[in-house]
Amino acid sequence: MDKKVTVVGAGNVGATAAQRLAEKGLCDVVLVDIVEGVPQGKALDLMEAAPVEKHDGQVTGTNSYEATEGSDIVIITAGIPRKPGMSRDDLISTNAGIVKAVTKQVAKYSPDAVLIIVSNPLDAMCHVAYEASGFPKNRVIGMAGVLDSARFRAFIAMELKVSVENIHAFVLGGHGDTMVPLPRYSTVAGIPITELLPQERIAELVDRTANGGAEIVGLLKTGSAFYAPASSAVEMAESILKDRKKILPCAVYLDGEYGYKELFIGVPVKLGAGGVEEIIEIKLTEAEKAALDKSAAAVEELKGVLKNLKS
Repeated sequence: MDKKVTVVGAGNVGATAAQRLAEKGLCDVVLVDIVEGVPQGKALDLMEAAPVEKHDGQVTGTNSYEATEGSDIVIITAGIPRKPGMSRDDLISTNAGIVKAVTKQVAKYSPDAVLIIVSNPLDAMCHVAYEASGFPKNRVIGMAGVLDSARFRAFIAMELKVSVENIHAFVLGGHGDTMVPLPRYSTVAGIPITELLPQERIAELVDRTANGGAEIVGLLKTGSAFYAPASSAVEMAESILKDRKKILPCAVYLDGEYGYKELFIGVPVKLGAGGVEEIIEIKLTEAEKAALDKSAAAVEELKGVLKNLKS
């Protein structure tokens, strides 16, 4: 294939992303992990599934970065996952070091790649990758809003008993408890959900969306979500690889948009071959802007934690 995507981290999220990429026939995949044998074993398993799934993509497992050279996209999932009772912010110290080291390696071998960051705490890890790579802001993107919006869409579909394909939803802000689902911009076959559901029920769905990751962590007890995060990262990768120019909510570096500077925040963007090709500013009510300000403040606080780690 003429496209190549590296997935860093062969855990549940990374291995599932590699599976989705290969089985969609989007690219050849390189799966990287520090644990010897794990990426090689999972890659071989995926290759042995290829005759059944009917794709000819190559999946390579490795513990070094030489094989990643020339990647079009690098999806970074490396880091420790959340455990019950642990917030995304608790992960920051350990994962910052991991993401920094990984990013330097992938940037060395694939200087023209687009980075999709999945590691948590997502918004802070975007800042780490942005600084470590030296890449322009359009080529460092956080996978947050796609996942959060997918969760919101799933909950709306369950509530209304309609097809998920009929539903569009937007979730802005940081990838955490302060995220900002936007019911006004969330529709079922073009009909705003505010016309279909009572306000109190919408509020409950919004709250469930904000705590969607924690709900799964609580149920699994020994891990965190991985099917939906992997699918969300691959949707972003597909839009870039195929230059589809899909409008997706992603964590991107804002430099004045929405009134924020030098901050990775989830907003709607156009994703194409160049990565982030346009940041779309939508009109927000006072309440929505206040909620987004609160979310931005939480991300700013994480940036402060990162600065303290350096000093």
